Amino acid sequence: MKDRYAVIGNPVEHSKSPWIHARFAVQTGEPVEYGRMLGPLGGFEPEVRRFIASGGRGLNVTVPFKLEAHALADSLSPRAAAAGAVNTLAFGPDGVRGDNTDGVGLVRDIEVNLGVSLKGARILLLGAGGAARGVVLPIFERAPAALTIVNRTAAKADQLVDQFAPNAAEAGVRFSGGSAASVEGGAYDVIVNATAGSLDAALPECDDSAFGPATLAYDMMYGAQPTVFMQHASRLGARAADGLGMLVEQAAESFFVWRGVRPDGGAVLRELRQSLAAKA
Repeated sequence: MKDRYAVIGNPVEHSKSPWIHARFAVQTGEPVEYGRMLGPLGGFEPEVRRFIASGGRGLNVTVPFKLEAHALADSLSPRAAAAGAVNTLAFGPDGVRGDNTDGVGLVRDIEVNLGVSLKGARILLLGAGGAARGVVLPIFERAPAALTIVNRTAAKADQLVDQFAPNAAEAGVRFSGGSAASVEGGAYDVIVNATAGSLDAALPECDDSAFGPATLAYDMMYGAQPTVFMQHASRLGARAADGLGMLVEQAAESFFVWRGVRPDGGAVLRELRQSLAAKA
């Protein structure tokens, strides 16, 4: 008998999580069966409870249910509590455990797959929504020199700075935020686009001087073609990368949370990228 897991979202038919986790199961030899669940709007909790009652062991949670998953959890990991959102649920004797693996996925993709160390780096984070909130603590854990958050509405960036200021102080990270006009100048080592702008082919507000030849410009979004943010960064001489590796690595971290076994995300990422390129 295989242990049952799934991804729940609305919509969910586009999700690549079943493909990714099937590869992880083969790679690790873990007895995992992984499917998709279309969560009814307004009916997330009953659907999850039915899955638990049928023997389900865990769920990945995607749009628009990450806040409801946070509220549903009986306990939260520190990173999920900080993010204020949950993308991974584990069901066990102690109830429902909520976790957030997005930040770890981002960090592992940048450091392991792209070969860029965050230790001592100057990092610019564009956006102050849920995606940005979920990656702040995992970034601090890599001991960068500085993290700056920029948001179109400066007050939202200020709120994140206030929330995470004690963590920044503990990690010894210079931490600031505000509007694009208020941040310190010069090229950054890493720029992360955590806005949803690429979905609408919109560029986030960011001074061109932040991009340099040694800059990694990372867009959390991905597609068959480079995003507008990636194209813009490339024109300015920076190295551009999409968020496909983050998708794979956050899934690998979820697999580890559930199974205690860490799959090789890099191998699955290469296979997935080849598959997408063949379909493009």
